[in-house]
Amino acid sequence: MSHGSRPRPVTARKSVNLAGVVRIPGDKSISHRSFMFGGLASGQTRITGLLEGEDVINTGRAMQAMGARIHRQGAEWVIDGTGNGALLAPEAPLDFGNAGTGVRLTMGLVGTYDFSSTFTGDASLSKRPMGRVLDPLREMGVQVSASAGDRLPVTLRGPKMPSAIRYRVPMASAQVKSAVLLAGLNTPGITTVIEPVMTRDHTEKMLQGFGAALSVETDKGGVRAIRLEGRGRLTGQVIDVPGDPSSTAFPLVAALIVPGSDITILNVLMNPTRTGLILTLQEMGADIEVLNARLAGGEDVADLRVRHSELKGVTVPEERAPSMIDEYPILAVAACFAEGTTAMKGLEELRVKESDRLSAVADGLKLNGADCEEGKDFLVVRGRPDGKGLGNAAGGEVRTHLDHRIAMGFLVMGLAAEHAVTIDDAAMIATSFPEFMTLMTGLGARIEEVPE
Repeated sequence: MSHGSRPRPVTARKSVNLAGVVRIPGDKSISHRSFMFGGLASGQTRITGLLEGEDVINTGRAMQAMGARIHRQGAEWVIDGTGNGALLAPEAPLDFGNAGTGVRLTMGLVGTYDFSSTFTGDASLSKRPMGRVLDPLREMGVQVSASAGDRLPVTLRGPKMPSAIRYRVPMASAQVKSAVLLAGLNTPGITTVIEPVMTRDHTEKMLQGFGAALSVETDKGGVRAIRLEGRGRLTGQVIDVPGDPSSTAFPLVAALIVPGSDITILNVLMNPTRTGLILTLQEMGADIEVLNARLAGGEDVADLRVRHSELKGVTVPEERAPSMIDEYPILAVAACFAEGTTAMKGLEELRVKESDRLSAVADGLKLNGADCEEGKDFLVVRGRPDGKGLGNAAGGEVRTHLDHRIAMGFLVMGLAAEHAVTIDDAAMIATSFPEFMTLMTGLGARIEEVPE
């Protein structure tokens, strides 16, 4: 699917009684890393539950271009890796489409190799800042050639002997932390990342699972020191990818705001660095029952039963932002149907996502009758529990800016608003949640493409 193809406007209308049992596609973060670490490890890695969205597939293609053998076998993905330190120079630029995680982590993985590699992406990805990853790579000896503002396309030339560094992450970013650790895999000595605010820890957990010599120490102030011994052996693993909590958020919020709803979502990743949205919604009064909590592959997993709830506005603690940064668009939608005011702070990171998500959310809310206020790093929403006046009776379209989470969030809004909500394009939903439309309509949601 090309983002240059004809836009696909889609409309969502007021619905009732969403019901059913669904399984969400695999977690995007773990899926990216499964392809990367499997492609790098010695021996064979077998993956079930992989998210087969475009972003993850682009990461798989990049690993293939550097020597990994990857194929699908029934419900499994099978990878024969190159071995750590044995990636091959790609013969052509690596195109990551819309995948910010894929491109930033792969820059780290490849940057310290003694060859040149070029990274490209679509129009949206080409606007996103890469300096946060390129700066530590420069400290390790990598030569960087980038477009203005350290944006794509980027060409890296690795040094003959990269230098291990001690790097304090300047912002709460799992991508930056991960890129530095991955660069350390092919660097002699100990690479250390200092993380003042904990972010999703899939990289640390999975690298340890693949056999990397990695340790984590947390001081009394909560600052984490992650140390990786370079040029060690990684060994292929068997991975079952749990359901993505960021994708789970859409049917979950839909069930909370659509009257009469009662749905169950199976096999959801419940890693504590990823459950900020669920905690916030529970504080708002959401009826979310955690069932069958268990450990799977070192990760917390559970099933969630979600029923329609009367929500109340809350102030979301600023320090919770790293554990739910991708979920603020859908939380803003939930807040539209809550009694009172919901205040969300510490959102500056939203301005450098697939779009300026903060402005995109605020603009879409205002277009659809919501009472909201946008600031430099905050969003305040004053809700209407009955949904009266929400939506756009004139058919005005929300501008999605090629951003899958904006698209899905506003389609959920339309399911409980008085008037229909229309988005300008649903094509990019395939980057993270290809089954979204089928899954939602299967639960009873009224979502349909706008006829030409």
